[in-house]
Amino acid sequence: MKKIMLLIPGVMLYAKLFAQDMSYSAEGNNYFAETAMPVTAPGEEWKTLQQPVMVSFASSNTRYAKEKVPFKTVQDSWSTTAWKGEKVHTQLLVWTNQPVEQLTYTVSELVNAKGQPISSADIKAGFVRYVITDEFAAGCGYRKPADFDSSLAEDAIDIISHIPVKANTVQPIWLSIKVPQGAAAGNYKGSISVKADKTYTLHYTVKVIDRTLPSPGKWTFDLDLWQHPAAIARVHGVPLWSDKHFELMKPYYTLLAGAGQKNITASIMDEPWGHQTFDDFPGLIKWTKRRDGSWIYDYSLFDKYISFVMSCGINKRINCYTMVAWALSFRYFDETAGKDTTLKAPIGSAEYTVHWTSMLKDFTKHLKSKGWFDITTIAMDERPMKDMQVVIALLKSIDAGWKIALAGNYHPEIEKDMFDYCLASNQQFDEAILKERIAKGKPSTYYTCCVEPYPNGFTFSPPAEHVWIGWYAAAKGFTGYLRWAYNSWVADPLRDSRFRSWPAGDTYQVYPGPRTSIRFEKLIEGIQDFEKIKLMQKMFTAKGDTQSLKKLDEVLQQFSIEKLKTIPAEAMVQRAKMILNE
Repeated sequence: MKKIMLLIPGVMLYAKLFAQDMSYSAEGNNYFAETAMPVTAPGEEWKTLQQPVMVSFASSNTRYAKEKVPFKTVQDSWSTTAWKGEKVHTQLLVWTNQPVEQLTYTVSELVNAKGQPISSADIKAGFVRYVITDEFAAGCGYRKPADFDSSLAEDAIDIISHIPVKANTVQPIWLSIKVPQGAAAGNYKGSISVKADKTYTLHYTVKVIDRTLPSPGKWTFDLDLWQHPAAIARVHGVPLWSDKHFELMKPYYTLLAGAGQKNITASIMDEPWGHQTFDDFPGLIKWTKRRDGSWIYDYSLFDKYISFVMSCGINKRINCYTMVAWALSFRYFDETAGKDTTLKAPIGSAEYTVHWTSMLKDFTKHLKSKGWFDITTIAMDERPMKDMQVVIALLKSIDAGWKIALAGNYHPEIEKDMFDYCLASNQQFDEAILKERIAKGKPSTYYTCCVEPYPNGFTFSPPAEHVWIGWYAAAKGFTGYLRWAYNSWVADPLRDSRFRSWPAGDTYQVYPGPRTSIRFEKLIEGIQDFEKIKLMQKMFTAKGDTQSLKKLDEVLQQFSIEKLKTIPAEAMVQRAKMILNE
């Protein structure tokens, strides 16, 4: 969703840098050292610990400072409520005034009063790592690190089995429990043992209620996080589109499918966003202008990529970017010149129309032959209404069945032509229009980017804001949420989330490895809440339970962006969850 265009070299220029750093490899649990920040730990406070090493449950909605004592006493038990099929989580903190050479943990299975278990295979834990972040200031635009307050923020959830901990520091652990859909209702008790200077065992209870959440592939929430395949090639130091590249991409896309992702991000031209990201965004289709002036289009990579992503579980829609590029330049191979050539043409010009008419006619035939036409859109990102009207007319002249997607401002004049319409967070659909769109099965979502200080998913954003995003979608009637970058990584994403143009963390939600993050897990939490809300509304309506419907509606009415100015997202979400779980 960015408005700054930058000239960045090709993806493989960076491969050597990351080929030397095997901590980015998906093939090993290699430890990497976090970047040290010039902060002074309050030494006197660390001397007053009740014992050299402290271990406690803590809130999953707080980012705890690495160098500060989090609290004086420990909480050695935790309890939560979950539906069948739901994933729940919390944090543990280990803080110490002496070095711990090797910190490890062990999780036990959960067991209810009848001896029925939730297997330890459904219980995951990981060390939370600290990354450099900055602060929000004017949102989009060039920024120098020296101009912003930088600090360490916990976010990445690591894939290593043990970690060293320095004296006078905090080491968080993320604990996640996925309740099987077939689990019996009841209270399940379990424990996690943390080994530092000695073994510390903390106990917890998961109250499973008799309601079932569908599997992510059946969630109704329209999640659209844009994928960036070239970034994966770069951080792993492998050739773009090689067999190894596809092998490495699979766990990233499977992780995204597990969050209920609906859309495949497919670039049908080179650099739809004009080199704005650290890595280039290569096209999936090779355009060639023959010596006789005719055109041929090589779809082999497009077909391979789309089939691959579908095999990972993302198969509902294909959003093709784009007919209205940021730089208004379109690259192709010219046989006469014997080289790549760029056409620069205004939208609607004769050159533009001829260029795209030939391609679209051929592309339409190809998509229909693959059985993909009905789930494919030509997608645009924050483009002016006049440009959109030109594109609409051209697409419909080729085939009336073409679907169109737009993320940007709301234009009533073109709303009916938009199949997938995503609005900026400060805008909303007309209530009657939204109702009509939903009845027709049209994705009607909202997005956040570098513009909004809140709610957002920067590495400095309060974690609960990502949960809040799901609640806001339910409150305003949106069908889901879009964010422009799932994995458009910066130079060294595991250590420094800052970028030259936008607030830290704006360009990615997960880390190389793949490693999930607090932000990504919290986004899933909010999506699960959205699904629960929809299921409850459906059930109450079927039963004619107007009182419960009214109570739930009153909760949803509290979710407005304006209220985030004075009420933290955590406070709104926690209150709403209590009522939902009743």
